[in-house]
Amino acid sequence: MHFHLPHPHLNISHIVDQVRDVMKIWKHEKESEAHQIFRNVVGHQAKGVFPQTINPEEETVPGIEHPGSTGVIYCSDRAMANGFSYSSSQEWANLGQGAPEVGPIPGAPPRPDSIPVPLDSLEYAPTTGVKALREAVANLYNLTYREGKASQYTYENVCIVPGGRSGLSRVAAVIGDVYTSYQIPDYTAYDQVLSAFRRLVPVPTALDSKNKYKFDLEQAKKDIRNQGIAVILSSNPRNPTGQVIKGKDLKELVDLSREGTTVILDEFYSWYIYPDRDADFGKSISSAKYVEDVNEDSTIIIDGLTKNWRLPGWRICWVVGPKNLITALSQSGSFLDGGANHPMQLAAIPLLDPEHVRQEKVSGDTFHRKLALQKHFKAKRDHVLKRLHELHLDVDVPPNSTFYIWLNLERLPAPLNNGLTFFEELLKEKTIVIPGIFFDINPAHRRNLFNSPCHHFVRLSFGPPIEDLDKGLDAIDRVLKKAKKTGMQAFGQGYKTQVEEVIKEQAVSIAS
Repeated sequence: MHFHLPHPHLNISHIVDQVRDVMKIWKHEKESEAHQIFRNVVGHQAKGVFPQTINPEEETVPGIEHPGSTGVIYCSDRAMANGFSYSSSQEWANLGQGAPEVGPIPGAPPRPDSIPVPLDSLEYAPTTGVKALREAVANLYNLTYREGKASQYTYENVCIVPGGRSGLSRVAAVIGDVYTSYQIPDYTAYDQVLSAFRRLVPVPTALDSKNKYKFDLEQAKKDIRNQGIAVILSSNPRNPTGQVIKGKDLKELVDLSREGTTVILDEFYSWYIYPDRDADFGKSISSAKYVEDVNEDSTIIIDGLTKNWRLPGWRICWVVGPKNLITALSQSGSFLDGGANHPMQLAAIPLLDPEHVRQEKVSGDTFHRKLALQKHFKAKRDHVLKRLHELHLDVDVPPNSTFYIWLNLERLPAPLNNGLTFFEELLKEKTIVIPGIFFDINPAHRRNLFNSPCHHFVRLSFGPPIEDLDKGLDAIDRVLKKAKKTGMQAFGQGYKTQVEEVIKEQAVSIAS
């Protein structure tokens, strides 16, 4: 490789520029087209780093401040700019959407195919939810996790909410001015929650891949003592790393809720546990097992039909916690969302009924549905890990829960070794993944994205059917083969920026 100096004297900076041009070794967002596209979306501008850009079309709306998009929404918008539409979604491999496949799977009960709509259900439901459904949720937790315990959940410990984000928002709205601890990486929506509800002062802790992203309980205890942490927010099992806090560690975390700290656990993947032994299939995870007094321990659980029952479109979820919390959530729900869909709440009751659950048991506390779900998704996980291995993309920390793979791209040549560029290149191949930076919960958006601990990652979902997984993995294979064949000059540029570009291309194609 030869470089030509413009002056007779040695010019190191010019050589560096030439090297970076040839090898695409970017050190800053301003050098990357993919990063500039991300920053140009309203709400994604860095605060305190670059001057803020104001969209002239929105100057007629004074006082508006954009919170930024969650990862899935941003990636869906970028996919649409590249030709994706829900009417032609079968042409794409969507490994970005955080949802499980909703069709029949071997060994699982039949999928719901009708929803009764009694006349009374045309009325508003209470903001805490239909009492019978609240009772069903409480009974299921008692049956599964609290047998033999003196303190039992009742309907007064349950609030029905229209989706997990709504549950998070209701909880965030009733928490006072406190320091809130969270971990990086974690669920992308926490960024918007901590940005919008500013009484929750965010205190981040970066988890270490060398420790398999294990929750650092000792550090949490130090932060409580030294920084006055009053709230801990975490997903468990963890999105996006696919790890889980369980056993003694989970008990110690719940114990903190009896020492003046509120523990909020997002448990949507509680059934997606992949054991090594067949005897352990059917077991699920919940902090409810370690709560001593359901009204005194300040442990808050958020879950719902979205993942475990594979019914994301129903938008029926719940928050479980002390009675005084549920009263507060009723009040925040009255101005935030107004409550969950009434007919869907009634339709959900049979799915949680203890008699229905007992009919699905194999033995002990094993449910047919969980058994089917766990074996089916474990097989998909193993399939994806095997194919990634064949592509020389071994996963540093394979998931033992959820349906996500946290894929490190650092060993790829630049610029494919950062999540945003890798994502944009896959859009050209009709495949969607989620760039890792969306899981860097960074409410102030101050950090140069290249300095993010999540910058070199993407999240792959093995939630979709296996045919879609293979379609997406084939696309990754094509990108890697192209890099090997043509070099890196073809990457990092030429990205579509607006949906209108696609519409124009389609109009020209039709006209010709």
